[in-house]
Amino acid sequence: MTKPSDFGAAVRSARRALKLRQAELAAAAGVGLRFLVELEAGKPTVHLGKVLAVLDALGLECEITSRADTRARQSR
Repeated sequence: MTKPSDFGAAVRSARRALKLRQAELAAAAGVGLRFLVELEAGKPTVHLGKVLAVLDALGLECEITSRADTRARQSR
């Protein structure tokens, strides 16, 4: 299972790759700066709708896959 800190690190990495400051991304996503800071820090209790807005602003998607499917692909 991915940890909240892994998810936050991925968001931070994508933001930095786009050369965006946290305040710029927060504004583009329509979320508060504090929310974005907490998301990037790996806070485990964040609002899913806001997370999806941040991902959208970064041009990212979130995909949900079955663990069984993941294990089957890894064993090939």
